[in-house]
Amino acid sequence: MKPAERRLRRELPVVRRHLTTSTALALLGAALVVGQAGLLAGLLADGFAGHRPDTTALAALAAVLALRALLAWARGALAQRAAAEAKRALRDRLTARLRETGPRRLAARRHGETATLLTRGLDALDPYLTGYLPTMAATAVVPLVVVGRLWWADWTSALIIVLTLPLIPVFGALVGMHTARRTARQWRLLARLGGHFLDVVAGLPTLRAFGREHHQTGVVREMADAHRRATMRTLRVAFLSSLVLETVATLSVALVAVPVGLRLLAGELDLRTALVVLFLAPEAYLPLRAAGAAFHDSAEGITVAERVFAVLDEEEPAAGRTAAAPVPDARSARLRLDGVTVHHPDRAAPALDAVSLTVHPGEHLALVGPSGAGKSTLLALFLGFTAPGAGRVLVDGTDLAALDPDDWLAQVAWVPQRPHLFAATVADNIRLGRPDATDAEVRAAARAACADGFAEALPQGYHTLLGEHGAGLSAGQRQRVALARAFLKDAPILLLDEPTAHLDPESEAAVTRATAELMRGRTAIVVAHRRSLLPHADRIVTVRAGALEPAPAAEEVVLLP
Repeated sequence: MKPAERRLRRELPVVRRHLTTSTALALLGAALVVGQAGLLAGLLADGFAGHRPDTTALAALAAVLALRALLAWARGALAQRAAAEAKRALRDRLTARLRETGPRRLAARRHGETATLLTRGLDALDPYLTGYLPTMAATAVVPLVVVGRLWWADWTSALIIVLTLPLIPVFGALVGMHTARRTARQWRLLARLGGHFLDVVAGLPTLRAFGREHHQTGVVREMADAHRRATMRTLRVAFLSSLVLETVATLSVALVAVPVGLRLLAGELDLRTALVVLFLAPEAYLPLRAAGAAFHDSAEGITVAERVFAVLDEEEPAAGRTAAAPVPDARSARLRLDGVTVHHPDRAAPALDAVSLTVHPGEHLALVGPSGAGKSTLLALFLGFTAPGAGRVLVDGTDLAALDPDDWLAQVAWVPQRPHLFAATVADNIRLGRPDATDAEVRAAARAACADGFAEALPQGYHTLLGEHGAGLSAGQRQRVALARAFLKDAPILLLDEPTAHLDPESEAAVTRATAELMRGRTAIVVAHRRSLLPHADRIVTVRAGALEPAPAAEEVVLLP
């Protein structure tokens, strides 16, 4: 049994209940099979002997057949319900884990692969839960019951079955190991295809702008062909393994049937017993044959479960975990970086190296410097999105890692460099800053951010539905909607990552004036690539190669892209 299977059974109560129920139903089914074989053998033996059919035996046989049909329906219905509950539990755990993941780390994931895992991936568990698991329960029960009945009827036939039964799992395991490797590769190709396709669709406007859409069509086609070839190779192995298992099972049944026939002809065995043996011998091998076929159907689901548990087991920095310490009042709190060092996994050099910085209450701090110097990382530290590898982030002397992140972020307004807009109305996207805001407050915030002009010109005004990522708006308009959120939230701490980016000169001047007004009386840290906000800063700090260098005056700052 693979580790993923053990974890499914250990961590999901519904899987354990399903296994217990399947075992009980398999035991009942085995008893019905034995009863059916005995009744049918008796009726046929009496018929060959010239006796009239026993109506009681016929009624009993009909009842057994009806019960077997009802049992098969119940087994399928319960398996489907257990599969649905298990997938829902895993999706809930996976989405909860993703919600706990820090935003910067979450953004580093390939969203397409995550979407594939949550949808098509987890659906691949159906064959395991509805087919393989019940079949394995039957494998543990049915052969024992059948062999016990045969031992009582004809011990020589039972001995042959006991000796040949292990051949099926041995051959199945040999083929199964090969199939597992091919299935794992098939899933990796599917995840890669789904992730790349979603990324291509999201970036299609950019690809068309640079005339690269036809190239990506070829890339997607090649990836789809690779997945198709891997799928066909996996199916080929599965069909060949079924042939091997069927051949072994058929030969094993023949080893039982031929001696029984010869002994029947020699008068050493009565017809009723011979028929019981012939009816029950295939039933002893049937669960093992079905388990071999179900294994191949469930292999992809086990691979997906391994990936799900790998995501659940990923370590998360301490800054992403909740704590119970009370959050200081941000209006009078002093923010401080105390010897902070941050390492990103994809970079050898530290993003910030032993940085110390103090921001006093009500101070306006501007961060300037080249792209990649660590300015956004510094904002992420104050947001709690990034945990320092060394040093501490302090809020009024309290380590930020010890504060409740939700309570802390309630006092912070953040405008990122690339704000995310959701598939909702313009008003709802602005109201993200304060969900209980009235329509009048939303319009006032939009007016302060110079977003009212284009918002009111939309077909339904503020109630116009936007596409995901703000589809339908320009980059500058999306930036102004994000800035309107900050105006609406009216938080005592402002963290602005180039709020005037993507704006034309006229809009930039208006947003600069509004931002300067918003900064009044609040603690503000602004990442600036343009000069417009620098005159409104109390202090300017240059970030270069992960270190801080003070800049004496706004007019002396050299802004680098």
